[in-house]
Amino acid sequence: MVAALCAVAAVLLLGACGTQVADGTDGATPTESLPWTITEPFRVTGAQLADDQRTLTLTARIPDGKKPCVRALKAVRTAAENNTVWVQITFSSPSGDKQSGCTGQRTASTRLRLPEPLGNQKLVVDNDTQFTADGAKLPALRLCGELGCHPAPTGCTTASYEQALIAADAPMHTYRNAEHCDGKWLVLDFSWRTGPVCGDTTASPSGCASQLGDRWFFRAKPAGWAPITASAAGGCKAVQRAEPAFPTALCAGLAPLSASLHPSYPPPSASASASASPTASQLP
Repeated sequence: MVAALCAVAAVLLLGACGTQVADGTDGATPTESLPWTITEPFRVTGAQLADDQRTLTLTARIPDGKKPCVRALKAVRTAAENNTVWVQITFSSPSGDKQSGCTGQRTASTRLRLPEPLGNQKLVVDNDTQFTADGAKLPALRLCGELGCHPAPTGCTTASYEQALIAADAPMHTYRNAEHCDGKWLVLDFSWRTGPVCGDTTASPSGCASQLGDRWFFRAKPAGWAPITASAAGGCKAVQRAEPAFPTALCAGLAPLSASLHPSYPPPSASASASASPTASQLP
């Protein structure tokens, strides 16, 4: 009787082991069992226009891994207005879950036929990537920059100052305080609101009462204003150290930025750091 029970137990154990090996997942979740969601590419990298002026081939970066990561990659025209053709690229993917293994990227293409020739219309893909045939080396369309397909010429203009702020990587919601410009050289003072709850409309007005600021010096280049250096000091010393050709007429009268706009935070001394160290009773 005991021998028979042992034999039955051995069969069950072997059967269980066989089932585990046959599963073949090693504890990993199969891609097929994860939710597949519709999403957009990481970025759109290119667009080509065929000779018929209607067939577009769009290239984008999409998820990649050892198992299938993308299904139903397609491009659809969503609108055509204001001399602009709007196109959306979508696909289905489980890449939102790390268990999918879709942590890499690859380039893929999808094709779309427009109901009418693109002509001189601007092409906008996935809301923010712009292309144009104007000035392009067809069949490839020209990828436009942050300032659009036809940015304003570099100069002493509002649009040109906005390009300078982008080149200086100014924070969002920055506003200009002063400009000193001669068309070839530029000094730009700008500032932005800040505070512990800045942007919270339910908080008291004091949340955005403080502000920070900066001053940048630029030189005109074919692609726009190119940053030279930044300095809170007055006069020309800082900029002419970086670029001796910077005209004195644009910087000689510059006053130092207010300490409140451009505060300095020197590192604490060694003695101060030691005295500020928490005791064992203060540690969490």
